[in-house]
Amino acid sequence: MINKSKKIVSLLKKKKLKISFAESCTGGLLSSAVASVSGSSKVFNLGLVTYSNQSKTNLLKVPKKIIKKYGAVSQQVCLAMVKKLSKISKTNISVSITGVAGPSGGTKKKPVGMVFIGIKKGNKTLVKKYLFNIKGRTNIQKAAVNKSLELILSFIK
Repeated sequence: MINKSKKIVSLLKKKKLKISFAESCTGGLLSSAVASVSGSSKVFNLGLVTYSNQSKTNLLKVPKKIIKKYGAVSQQVCLAMVKKLSKISKTNISVSITGVAGPSGGTKKKPVGMVFIGIKKGNKTLVKKYLFNIKGRTNIQKAAVNKSLELILSFIK
């Protein structure tokens, strides 16, 4: 994970780009992965942990009706998170994560390990759904961060 973070910071510096994050189920791990790299202060602008629905609506202005209709763990909420983050942070790249890290909280429709990752760079926005079929909350969180880093790299290149 640290190698991917270093590569991201290096590429962002080279291309003079800035990045920001809005995290839910990862609780700041993605921000931490990037902030742990020396020199990241030149490219890392903002990291929000919007864990509760209230923080998603208050800070990221995700409409309550979207959360009520689709649930916090949904493509629609992830998209709303990344779009608003992009406006707030004014960075070139914005990333949002929402999911079910477990061990409880999963349902048949939204099992433990389901994570949505949103990324926005300029006019290009993508939300991807992942199902990490692994045991343990921390493992799911780390897998989500790792996948986010891969997605960021693919967007920067």
